[in-house]
Amino acid sequence: MKQYSEERKEAVLRKLAPPMNLTVPEVAEAEGISTASLYNWRKQARERGEVLPSRGSAPEQWSSKDKFRVVVETAPMNEAELSAYCRERGLYPEQVEAWRSSCMNANARTSEEEQRTRQARKAERKRIKKLERELQRKDKALAETAALLTLSKKAEAIWGHNDEDD
Repeated sequence: MKQYSEERKEAVLRKLAPPMNLTVPEVAEAEGISTASLYNWRKQARERGEVLPSRGSAPEQWSSKDKFRVVVETAPMNEAELSAYCRERGLYPEQVEAWRSSCMNANARTSEEEQRTRQARKAERKRIKKLERELQRKDKALAETAALLTLSKKAEAIWGHNDEDD
């Protein structure tokens, strides 16, 4: 197995990152490195906190995790630093702002939504109770019918078939 220097690994990983956004198979073919090695390097880089999207695609198709990582990285930056960061990674500041807004509003629920959820839950509990009562009633009726059938069979066995109705 070949050993690659850290500088070489970083140079290859930069091809996976924005703005180049090449896919792992493309880089593997161009560099003559196995795809398994590249996937491992990318995984290690992500664990160090680097942004390396899974797909060689447009930033809007990145995973939520990658978008969140960009938001966290850019949070302390001023406008000039954010612009430089975006140019370096092939992003637009508007994209980062939209992602930041989505992150900030991810857990925010309006009281109206919460009330609707509570009402729906209450209605479901009511429906479940009604269905359980109906099931108990039907179980009792079935048990009663089974008992009557058993009694009629016993009576027939004791006294025989009643032919008076024929």
